[in-house]
Amino acid sequence: MALGSAWKQMSWLYYQYLLVTALYMLEPWERTVFNAFFLNRSSDSMLVSIVGMALYTGYVFMPQHIMAILHYFEIVQ
Repeated sequence: MALGSAWKQMSWLYYQYLLVTALYMLEPWERTVFNAFFLNRSSDSMLVSIVGMALYTGYVFMPQHIMAILHYFEIVQ
């Protein structure tokens, strides 16, 4: 009975973790990737993931913002 109670408590805590971090919306494989990158205690993997996300975001969104700024200042028509 104690094992069942402990399992129920751990399940509840895991469910709370999923709700707080909004991971309940992700697929199981996406949760695994998130946990592997962000819950790893190694600062190197955290640094690599942050730099990777920053580079990807810059590659995807910066050209749009630069063009909007150039259009705003009428440098490009």
